[in-house]
Amino acid sequence: MASELHGEYKVHGGKLVVVDCSVTDGLLHDVHVSGDFFLEPDEALDDINAALNGLSANLPAEGMADAITATLPQDAVLFGFSAQAVAITVRRALAKASSWIDHKWDIIAPTVLPTALNVALDEVLVEEVGAGRRNPTLRFWDWDEPSVVIGSFQSVRNELEPAGVEKYGIKVVRRVTGGGAMFMEAGNCITYSLYVPQTLVDGLNFEDSYKFLDTWVLAALESMGIEAFYIPLNDIATDKGKIGGAAQKRLSNGAMVHHVTMSYDIDADKMVEVLRIGKEKLSDKGTRSAKKRVDPLRRQSGMSRQEILDRMSDTFAARYDAHMATLTDAELAEAQRRVESKFGTEEWLHRVP
Repeated sequence: MASELHGEYKVHGGKLVVVDCSVTDGLLHDVHVSGDFFLEPDEALDDINAALNGLSANLPAEGMADAITATLPQDAVLFGFSAQAVAITVRRALAKASSWIDHKWDIIAPTVLPTALNVALDEVLVEEVGAGRRNPTLRFWDWDEPSVVIGSFQSVRNELEPAGVEKYGIKVVRRVTGGGAMFMEAGNCITYSLYVPQTLVDGLNFEDSYKFLDTWVLAALESMGIEAFYIPLNDIATDKGKIGGAAQKRLSNGAMVHHVTMSYDIDADKMVEVLRIGKEKLSDKGTRSAKKRVDPLRRQSGMSRQEILDRMSDTFAARYDAHMATLTDAELAEAQRRVESKFGTEEWLHRVP
């Protein structure tokens, strides 16, 4: 007799979706969708259940969502949820997708490290999580050298002003995630990385996965009086302007790194001497000068950088029952080896000239 499976998914900014089902001969059976969402007409719920019954239990969330959409009447209205949300819930019932509470979480407090070592740790720790040797982890960065961290696919010559780099002694490194360049002096940014299994974002498109993984930090900012929101794809902003950006990389081992840098108190004049911030990028942001793009957390919160870091850490710990952890000697040693063989080399830095 097939065992009954149960899955739940709270839509970001929406309602709870619940799925009870079983699997017989690899096919979904006896599927029942419920929740506190709104749906018109009432009969559309039967259509959703019918669309799922008989589908392969190995079908990706996108395929399940397509099957639901194809079955729903044209006048159906789904409020507070979607076909995608139902598909994610089914995948959770099947244990092919996971939620925050399915994992034990660690937090690594800020530790001052060379910038190249911070970048290398992103690669090392996401591999450790994928291999099951480390719990999913939130790590806060810290550094004491003026640096620019460029995105995986950015051009060195297009992003940097050599005269400014030399004038201020900037350390330039390339990270594993995409996205834009980060100008980082000691104490002027708040940077963190999340190392998570990809099951956590199963069924979410890339845009939704960014918002989903940063729900906790938006809540932390709200507790400081900062009403932040996402601007697709990867910008975190308030009504006073952009405050940060996110980037991701997914590995074939089933893990991913989600990286965020937010400005705390950036010297905008120095930044534009170091970075080539082109007119096209500025126009895309709706501004005319780089200085107007910098809207530090210091001004909006009135809090010290350490107070903000503590609030973020406490918020994450409270939401996900996370515990403090440290980097292991083996992880640090492996990261150092990768600095020497990859992240600290000219070949890696200039792989995109």
